[in-house]
Amino acid sequence: MNVKQTMVGLVPYQPGKPIEEVKRELGLTEVIKLASNENPYGYSPKVKQVIQESLEDLAIYPDGYARELREKVAAHLGVKETDLIFGNGSDEVILILCRSILTSEDNIVTATPTFPQYRHNAVIEGTEIKEVPLVNGVHDLEGMLNAIDENTKIVFVCNPNNPSGTYVGEDAFLSFLHRVPEHVLVVSDEAYYEYVAAEDYPNTIPLLNQYKNLIILRTFSKAYGLAALRVGYGVANSDLIRSIDPGREPFNTNTIAQRAASKAIEDQAFVQECFEKNRSEMKRFETFCEENGYDYYPSQANFILMDLKKPGSEIFQTLLEQGFITRNGEALGFPTSVRITLGTSEQNKRIIEVLSKLS
Repeated sequence: MNVKQTMVGLVPYQPGKPIEEVKRELGLTEVIKLASNENPYGYSPKVKQVIQESLEDLAIYPDGYARELREKVAAHLGVKETDLIFGNGSDEVILILCRSILTSEDNIVTATPTFPQYRHNAVIEGTEIKEVPLVNGVHDLEGMLNAIDENTKIVFVCNPNNPSGTYVGEDAFLSFLHRVPEHVLVVSDEAYYEYVAAEDYPNTIPLLNQYKNLIILRTFSKAYGLAALRVGYGVANSDLIRSIDPGREPFNTNTIAQRAASKAIEDQAFVQECFEKNRSEMKRFETFCEENGYDYYPSQANFILMDLKKPGSEIFQTLLEQGFITRNGEALGFPTSVRITLGTSEQNKRIIEVLSKLS
């Protein structure tokens, strides 16, 4: 049986190495995973009870409309319930968009390096990919505008960008959005929104009233600490949501995920606490880089990309042998770098001690 030609040679998404696999391979008793930008502080204490209670309902299909979660998110954002689409992680919303909009006659415009699932899903649809290199780690919005033509259907802006952690400011984004043709959908992927400290970060939700070609993606996998439950969402005008919803699988977010996310969004004090700890720990890594002469991209996310002036694979392996799973910069488009998810204070102290011995 032959798969369609666009699938040939396509590689599945490569997540960080599992903890148990590293323990087994290297004979380690303790391994700390700082590779996948998960929340090291877990999830809101209020979530645990609702998860336990939901175990009684596993034989029943989940609410396909995700009504409770829909109501909570709509109230939190100040949007209509019909302005939302939920996915098995926000990356499934990316899949839904590509499935619903793209054909082999179209193209997308995206940055490079950036989150690989934009390209991945577009390739499956046979769509041309136009990639515009980052400038100093930041999206080149002018270059992306110049790449748009009559066949462009989607432009992806990962903000903050993964893997660089950099962000597009409000003035630049508004200028960009104003000039993007109306037939082109602008995807503002804000997976790390809750970690952003920059005062000039775009406030995109109010823009939905003006720009019908804008969709915003957010997730419960990062700051909310529910990565294993896989729930994210898109926010756009109701007409757009209605048009792409047939591309969504039935019951695509499960009962436990819906209820956990509904409870998690109520606990903004927990999210704020995680934000504050993250900024404090980010400063620790920035200070380390500055004291040792290493370049890094100022990050508005919960990870930092550091140029340690050695092959990324060498850095990755050294850290792995010391019990730290990180991301090899070579695989991310930064050959002499490593991307490290910020852990707890103690975890960060320990990995910095290892990094200090690399020079």
